[in-house]
Amino acid sequence: MSAENPAAPTVTESAAPRSAAPMWIIVVTLLLLFLGGYYFDQHSGWFNAKVYAPYANAEKLNSFQPQSGETQRIARGKFVYDSVCGICHGADGLGKPGQAPPLAASEMVICKGVSRLAHIPLAGLNGPIKVCGKDWSLSMAAMGAALPDEDVAAVLTYIRTSWGNQAGPVTADDVKKVRADMGRNAPALTGVQLLNLPE
Repeated sequence: MSAENPAAPTVTESAAPRSAAPMWIIVVTLLLLFLGGYYFDQHSGWFNAKVYAPYANAEKLNSFQPQSGETQRIARGKFVYDSVCGICHGADGLGKPGQAPPLAASEMVICKGVSRLAHIPLAGLNGPIKVCGKDWSLSMAAMGAALPDEDVAAVLTYIRTSWGNQAGPVTADDVKKVRADMGRNAPALTGVQLLNLPE
């Protein structure tokens, strides 16, 4: 008969060593990370010209930045001009032969008042008119009739301050007054009718 010795050291079972993650899990994880990165690289655009083309230079980038005050109005005017007016009158404001008269140095643009100038995009123009000493026979639709007063004012301000033109700004209130004086569905003006209007 053997007796247990309370003073004898007890033997404890040691925990089994933890095994590392199986190699296949590590390989699959790395493969999935690689495939995800490759997919993102192919579909994210990065510096693709189709995505970042508007920012070809600092000047172009600046045109997309928020503006304030008069700078904002002229930037808005340039945007509207390029979208609506520039197709016929040209990006340089020099017009196109047989299509549209120049706006640069045009007596209609740099006159003291803005009534005649505002009538053109709001009502349109029909028939012969003399611009910069040259006779033009054209028909222009009321391209600004559907635009808000602020946009018409902005584009007219842009025209009056670009390409060497040095005339005063046009306000939304100016445009609103001309629109009210014209009434709804005003017919296109002839060159003679336009010249008979006060500046």
